[in-house]
Amino acid sequence: MKYQYSKETKTFKVQVALQQGDTLTASSAQKRFGVKNLGAEISRIRANGFAVATISRKAGNGVQVTEYALTKPSRQLIAAGYKALAVGLI
Repeated sequence: MKYQYSKETKTFKVQVALQQGDTLTASSAQKRFGVKNLGAEISRIRANGFAVATISRKAGNGVQVTEYALTKPSRQLIAAGYKALAVGLI
């Protein structure tokens, strides 16, 4: 697999963690990798063709938490990609 970013980047480290089955929150990404804007890293990973799910939940203390996990792309997402190719958007 060819990556669009080097192995030293935070984006690469986040992607590897997701590929290993980890679920990441902004807090966990900050602690593990020094990532200050996890949403930006996730956008870069998605732009490289990976399906990353956004999972919102409430923590035990009532705080809303957003988690990210690598998932298998849905048929709907794949179909949208093929439609974009067909009309020349990609």
